[in-house]
Amino acid sequence: MSQRLDKAGSHERTGMDSASLGSLPLLKRERIWNGTDFTGVNVSLAIATWAFLVGGSTALLVGFQQGIAAMIIGNAIGLSFMILASVVASQRHGIEQYTLLRPVFGLIGVSVLVFTIILITEMGWSSLLAIMVGRAVTQVSNSTFGTDFGPESLMVTVFALVAIAVSWWILSRGPVTIGRFNKFIAPGLIVVTVFLMVFLVLNTSWEALFTAAPLAPFEDDRLNFMLAVEFNAGVGVSWYPVMGSLARLTRTPRAALWPSYGGLLIATLIAQIVGMAAALTLGDSDPTVWMLPFGGPVLGAFILLFIAFANITSTSSIVYSTVLAIRQASGKLLSRVRWMWLCAGFFVLPAILAFFPAFMYQKFMLFVTLSGAFLAAMCGAIIADYFVMRRQRVSLPDLYRHRDASAYHYNGGVNWAGMGAVIVGAAFYLMIYNPITLETHPLFGYITASLPAAIVGGIVYYLLATLLYKRRGVGDFVEGKSSPRIEEQA
Repeated sequence: MSQRLDKAGSHERTGMDSASLGSLPLLKRERIWNGTDFTGVNVSLAIATWAFLVGGSTALLVGFQQGIAAMIIGNAIGLSFMILASVVASQRHGIEQYTLLRPVFGLIGVSVLVFTIILITEMGWSSLLAIMVGRAVTQVSNSTFGTDFGPESLMVTVFALVAIAVSWWILSRGPVTIGRFNKFIAPGLIVVTVFLMVFLVLNTSWEALFTAAPLAPFEDDRLNFMLAVEFNAGVGVSWYPVMGSLARLTRTPRAALWPSYGGLLIATLIAQIVGMAAALTLGDSDPTVWMLPFGGPVLGAFILLFIAFANITSTSSIVYSTVLAIRQASGKLLSRVRWMWLCAGFFVLPAILAFFPAFMYQKFMLFVTLSGAFLAAMCGAIIADYFVMRRQRVSLPDLYRHRDASAYHYNGGVNWAGMGAVIVGAAFYLMIYNPITLETHPLFGYITASLPAAIVGGIVYYLLATLLYKRRGVGDFVEGKSSPRIEEQA
């Protein structure tokens, strides 16, 4: 491209802040991660105390064997359409995923989704991870120094706030610093998790593990299993807000796709299985409670503190994409605000939520499944747009043009096909499974909710986009003289 993305060339690069953290497509020399690097990032994301908590929460519903099946099925389903919706396009074009959402939802539509669904989801995860750090540190303090800090004490909040401050420090220095930490964290997490699994096998009989009853199941065994599958599918799709913007930093499609799916799936499953096994044998789904008696006062404390620090690096990684999305979605409003202050602004609500650790833990499963309802519908619309209606082609200049100069402006800056798809897809999810009341439609026992919500979202998007835009030549769904399609990778 002789002129850098036409009008977008006015956004000059000024060091790392604009090259690594900006919205322009990354050049090949600016892509810093190979497959090994990205695998480390994903392993560090996947193995943190939240993964053990997911396994422990699964143990509330099903036993060990059914739990493994539910975790494999659920994560595999959620990750499949999440990766198609986020990783492929961002890696190919080197563009963070929220800029690539403009053809699907329109510039204003993307802003609406970012400041509602995405922001609430990532703030919730950030707060939960920080609270887990607080609980881990207080448990170690109780064991080592004889203190008596409860799981809902003020000290949990204090250490959670410290975790948020450290996360902000790492995040404010950009993805390069995040990657450097993950090179050390990822191998350590693998060793720790394998050790915990071996330790569990040596200290617990297989018979006791296989016959252990779930902690708090419902009367219907089928419902228990499908709820566990859906919960884990929600965990899989919950990676959506972060993966695209991280994947664009990879050098090749292979370096992005396999580490995304394999790294997240395998690492998550290993940690979840350990968490589920410990919960079934020790009777508690909270890893900050069982890890000390599980690993011993010295080794258990070391492991717990190490995984607590991994939570901090996980927080930095997930917030990176979200803050980047906030900057892009705000238009000119936040474009001149320094990266470090944007990051600080993001952490305000998680810091407030850190004062309510009991509430965050009690609502964990509800939070995961409810956010999954909207993210699944979003993914369905994105897949339908990029793979079916555009055949993996977008007009890069139009992504950065504003108002009527862009083929992706639509009427009022909103692609109503995309917004309608999210609403209908999420409504269908809540119709067959309401995570607030736990009411389910008979269909839920056979098809769960996340995958159908994604499929419904995709179908609704295809129909509405064809009716409202494609047939009228709006939205650049077909070849147009004014907006040539660009397949060239930046």
